[in-house]
Amino acid sequence: MFRHVVLFRFTPESTPDQHESMLAALRTLPSVIPEIRAYRAGTDAGLVEGNWQAVVVADFDDADGWRVYANHPDHRQMIAELVQPIVAERAAVQYES
Repeated sequence: MFRHVVLFRFTPESTPDQHESMLAALRTLPSVIPEIRAYRAGTDAGLVEGNWQAVVVADFDDADGWRVYANHPDHRQMIAELVQPIVAERAAVQYES
């Protein structure tokens, strides 16, 4: 399995509604990108000060499946329209598990 993990910190002026709209839209991607094997997206539980505010964890059979997802036009459009306008910082890692 190949896992992709992305952490987000939102801009101070973004709203909780925008955060949830972004995550809800991202959660629709498995219905349009068959290479996705599992997909989770959510906000931090708020238990520890300084944590990143949101996360996406996506599983694929291999790196090629992740590349399809990374470059898929629906994914790219969501990044441009919903993610970039409200995300101040992003961290990501991909790894074999």
